[in-house]
Amino acid sequence: MKKDSTPSNADGRTQVTIIFCPGCGWLLRSAWMAQEILTTFKEEVDDLTLTPSKNESGVFQVLINEKLIWCRKRDDGFPEIKTLKQRIRDFVAPEKDLGHTDREKKS
Repeated sequence: MKKDSTPSNADGRTQVTIIFCPGCGWLLRSAWMAQEILTTFKEEVDDLTLTPSKNESGVFQVLINEKLIWCRKRDDGFPEIKTLKQRIRDFVAPEKDLGHTDREKKS
């Protein structure tokens, strides 16, 4: 259940937006990441929108309530799903345990 301290937009909802370049063929990657986010954050995320970039090519960005948490150009590529989930968790539910996503790999 969402905590009162969860940052939300003006109407109290938490919205994730994935902006992607359709010309680069990133719809499937974006849709997969959306599925992962909605599965992991089913109680915390109220809306998730996939938005094709019409004005700029090469775009891949993830925003929460219009705050940029991942940018392919700024962050040097696409996020690993583990990293993206951790960034989302840190923003919407810092106390949430992500299970195996939070555990380190053993060598």
